[in-house]
Amino acid sequence: MSEFKLDFQDTATAFADKSNSELKEKYRLFKMLNSPLLNAIGTRSAKFALALGLPVEGLIKRTIFEQFCGGETIEESEETILELGNANIGTILDYSVEGQAREADFDNTKDEIIRTITRAKDDPNIPFAVFKVSGIAPLGTLERLSAKRKLDAKSQAKCERIHNRVDEICEYAYSVGQPIFIDAEDSWIQDAIDRLATDAMEKYNLEKPIVFNTVQLYRAGRLQYLKEARRQATSDGYILAVKLVRGAYMEKERARARELDYPSPIQSDKESTDRDFDAALDYCLDHINDVAFVAGTHNEKSTQHLARKMHERGIAENHPDIFYSQLYGMSDNLTYVLAKHGYNVSKYVPYGPVKDTIPYLIRRAHENSSAAGQISRELDLISTELKRRRMK
Repeated sequence: MSEFKLDFQDTATAFADKSNSELKEKYRLFKMLNSPLLNAIGTRSAKFALALGLPVEGLIKRTIFEQFCGGETIEESEETILELGNANIGTILDYSVEGQAREADFDNTKDEIIRTITRAKDDPNIPFAVFKVSGIAPLGTLERLSAKRKLDAKSQAKCERIHNRVDEICEYAYSVGQPIFIDAEDSWIQDAIDRLATDAMEKYNLEKPIVFNTVQLYRAGRLQYLKEARRQATSDGYILAVKLVRGAYMEKERARARELDYPSPIQSDKESTDRDFDAALDYCLDHINDVAFVAGTHNEKSTQHLARKMHERGIAENHPDIFYSQLYGMSDNLTYVLAKHGYNVSKYVPYGPVKDTIPYLIRRAHENSSAAGQISRELDLISTELKRRRMK
């Protein structure tokens, strides 16, 4: 009997929704991202131009923003939601405004997250909502909470407001039955985020998975954290819901560890990360009766690994507690092929005002250029499809 295997080189399926001109534009953009020099110049120039108030938003919107974001508003993202839905791919609307500092801004972001939940509820094309705690909380307070430092009266008041915002979001998600992710962030604020997520799961995951925490497997010790989290959930009578990712802040984490002279929290090598990520997938499958999970990965081997394990165990492709997810604009070969074969799969679709999403887009450009071989793989796939269409 031949080994079960999905064909992730099926570029006709991967790019079925892309016109010839869209595919050529995608190729040009990824070609630029593949050059470290052009990438660095482009991201620095964008920041500088915006800081000077130069009219570059239109250019950014027509290029990198259009590639990785759904629009500036939920309404502008509707076309993307529909296009993905027509291919049996879910949308996760991700309000990607970062770097806010005022309490009023945090409240505005919280209100916008609630709007994404309202838009998602009862729409099978939007299986999850999502938020970052740092979008609704001061970083300094999250860092003090994670370090378990004593809080003064002012920090204590900020802490209460953080708890209230997180609870308001999660309570509303629970009230309308809409699952929601709490994204992972920097290691020095993650402990506070883990505790907020656990508190929310204890309250709202009693009947079905509503609140999902995110586990970054490029951090040493997180596989063990996952196992302990499941044991705690089982003991306390709620459903553990997790999104499994490798991680997105490796260079930043290592640089900070060197600067402040503490052991890096990042795994010593990529092999260790890959091993723990696949082990986390296996662990969740082993406990699928009391765990709901999402494999958030652009890694073809891990995606193939999970699909094969599901096949071997006779688990249905559309099992309600197993999802795959990738970022909008990336790894269409995984997303569209999974959807074609009936798996639950979704795209993170960031949205927000162009000027406010620049930090997200710059991080995306840096991550893509530093991820070993990711951009080259994208270029190879696009090139293959252009040749198949006789466009190259």
